[in-house]
Amino acid sequence: MAELDDIDTRVLDLLKSKIGREREIAMDSNVVEDTGLDSVSVMDFVMELEDEFDISVPLDEIAEVRTVSDLAGVVRRLTAAGASV
Repeated sequence: MAELDDIDTRVLDLLKSKIGREREIAMDSNVVEDTGLDSVSVMDFVMELEDEFDISVPLDEIAEVRTVSDLAGVVRRLTAAGASV
């Protein structure tokens, strides 16, 4: 498995703290099915990520996210886009 970068680690750690220790979560985990989060909780988590990374995640981006890795990729891309503005 590829080594996790800082964004991967931060997203994974934030998600683990949100759901608690009762579930094992990895980068290939499904954000909804494997975490037990409902749609409202997922949106709350996205808002936490927006605050943590100082980004704004468009709703259409969220619709495409399936795994924790997908979510970290969105954060990485938006963070890089913000840095280049």
